[in-house]
Amino acid sequence: MNNHVILTSMTQERALDILKTGANVFLTGEPGAGKTFVINKYIAWLEAAGLNVAVTASTGIAATHIGGMTIHSWSGFGIKSELTPYDLEQIASRERVVKRVKSVQVLVIDEISMLDGRALDMVDQILRTIRQTDEVFGGIQVVCIGDFFQLPPITRQGDVTIYAFESKAWQKMKPLICYITEQYRQDDEMLLGLLGSIRRNEIEEEHYTLLNEQKEIAYEQIEPTRLYTHNADVDAVNSAKLAELPGTTQKYQMAGKGRKPLIEGLVKNCLSPEMLVLKEDAMVMCTKNNFEAGYVNGTLGRVIRFDEGYPVIETTEGKEILMKTTTWELAEDGKVLASIEQLPLRLAWAITVHKSQGMSLDAAEVDLSKAFVYGQGYVALSRVRSLEGLKVLGMHPNALQVDPKVVHQDVKFHKEAEEVEDAFIEMEDKEVQEMHERFVVAHGGKVPSDDEVGTVKSGSNRVQAESTYAVTKELLLEGRGVKDIAKLRNLTETTVWTHIERLVDDKELTADNIKHLEPTDIDWETARETLNSAMDGLGTERLKPIYEEAEEAYDYTLVRLARMQYKLEAGEVVF
Repeated sequence: MNNHVILTSMTQERALDILKTGANVFLTGEPGAGKTFVINKYIAWLEAAGLNVAVTASTGIAATHIGGMTIHSWSGFGIKSELTPYDLEQIASRERVVKRVKSVQVLVIDEISMLDGRALDMVDQILRTIRQTDEVFGGIQVVCIGDFFQLPPITRQGDVTIYAFESKAWQKMKPLICYITEQYRQDDEMLLGLLGSIRRNEIEEEHYTLLNEQKEIAYEQIEPTRLYTHNADVDAVNSAKLAELPGTTQKYQMAGKGRKPLIEGLVKNCLSPEMLVLKEDAMVMCTKNNFEAGYVNGTLGRVIRFDEGYPVIETTEGKEILMKTTTWELAEDGKVLASIEQLPLRLAWAITVHKSQGMSLDAAEVDLSKAFVYGQGYVALSRVRSLEGLKVLGMHPNALQVDPKVVHQDVKFHKEAEEVEDAFIEMEDKEVQEMHERFVVAHGGKVPSDDEVGTVKSGSNRVQAESTYAVTKELLLEGRGVKDIAKLRNLTETTVWTHIERLVDDKELTADNIKHLEPTDIDWETARETLNSAMDGLGTERLKPIYEEAEEAYDYTLVRLARMQYKLEAGEVVF
């Protein structure tokens, strides 16, 4: 029963073009679609254009990831669940809140799935009051980012969950839906199929069977992280595992600068602990992105030694990285209000599903026997890159359930995203550029050239990742093979093939660009004839039927290469 599937196809570049028009936007997509990459590029563009952007998130942990503050703190309503006229008056008299609200031109709210709809309405009330206008959110651009299939808002017992999309403010702001369909985390078709079925609420017995079969992790050199739904389980596992290791402990105390309440907020929401205790052979996880050093938030490793007091970790790819201290900042208007310094590591034999949101894990053992919230099972399973890196320890009968309300709304989001995509396809490039110009100039800025757009300036944790596909393309055009690219980039060969296939589909490569990838140890011409014949009858949408039609004579990698060449030659990918 796949009648709910609506095929939309929006790229990161298209979403960025839409954001630059100044329209209110809901930027969404499955985990691993690159939402954070897109918003970081947009923030960098806004800063280069001279516009004032406020970067916020629904939770403290999410705010720490993106280098901003919680929306509750930024807008001044704090822990309140509703606003009286007196509350509004008090908030509107606070100089710091008034200054930031009056000067802002774009408001970014990350992890919108965890923000209660009532809270979004309060933000709208505050902005309209301070900016003295009836326009929704005071007339500024609001960009919400997230995926409603992930963790829902935390509500008091007995309270009804109200999602952000159910709020009055959401209805009034009418955001354009940018539903990114690219996939940068997973390239395992069976896992992608499972996650897609969960999103459509079409879970069947075969899906539970598939998960119950995940009894072993394929990676021998690394111990997987265990994902639990409760903190107590996590703390118990990590403490016990560290105690089991021989050798002396190394302790690292977090340091802070700035006002005490701000430092306390950063400490509370930092994934690295105030006191990090390590031993040789400890299982650790990186808690921050550092693309230059070669790790991201969620990279797993093992401490193999200590150099000059700092730990050296070995990642799942066998790469050694010397881990040095880094800072997490709370910044506003380009000014650092508070910062903390610590090693970007935490013990990683276990972690909660909640804290794993936003991470990509190489290997995970998932215990969903106590899953009690919609989305917990989905978040846990979508952390891993492939089923090879997944082991299921326990499964509650309802662990894979998602909220039917979200499933229904997702169909609408797909439809609206398709309408937005169609509208922009019909526009001339010049017309879109003029929209960008009008938006920026109206706020006293200047559209920056590509050279002027750097990395995100305010908040050191908001780094701009270089497009991973662009790097693969560059190496491919140098004539390098897949094995060579994988080794140079510390990626799996499967991931590199996924990059190449996406580059072909995005019209970034020609048939000549990939000809040097043809195998030399078999008769490729004969193989192509067999595989082309299979695709003539079955189409190119799915690999497995083509593989089986060719009597499994050629592995999936060769089937993928043949499919790319077939598409290019058949004109499916037009240049």
